[in-house]
Amino acid sequence: MAITRRVLLILLACVVLMPAAAVQGQSPAATSAKLAMKGYDPVAYFTDGKAIPGTSAFSYVWDGLRYEFVSAAHRDTFAANPSQYAPQYAGSCAASMANGFKVEADPENWAIADGRLFLFAGARGFEMFRGSGSALVANADRNWQKITVPSKQ
Repeated sequence: MAITRRVLLILLACVVLMPAAAVQGQSPAATSAKLAMKGYDPVAYFTDGKAIPGTSAFSYVWDGLRYEFVSAAHRDTFAANPSQYAPQYAGSCAASMANGFKVEADPENWAIADGRLFLFAGARGFEMFRGSGSALVANADRNWQKITVPSKQ
């Protein structure tokens, strides 16, 4: 059987046009999941002590969100124990959550307390956290439970 030019071009097109997700070993769901933390690497806060944007080349879907990382090592660290590295309240602002509502956080405003990563919408939320961290966290935890656990009525 001779390979015609047309067959060769079709094969070449299949290889070249293969989705990036398949090349990286990710499922289509991984590429369509909502981006968490505006693409910042959650592991970097713990290992590097700073907010560092990740890249789609190293991503991982957990709890319905796609997290991006600066390296395969950070991705693998997260994958081994996501709840240790993921931000509290699915990346929502901790100060806003303490007041009973969800606001998307700015990953540049953050704190780690008791091994938990907290993000804030702005510097004001971070200052509130510094002033009354344990009370703020207790309120945020309580409000998060109300949002995520359906009422049994």
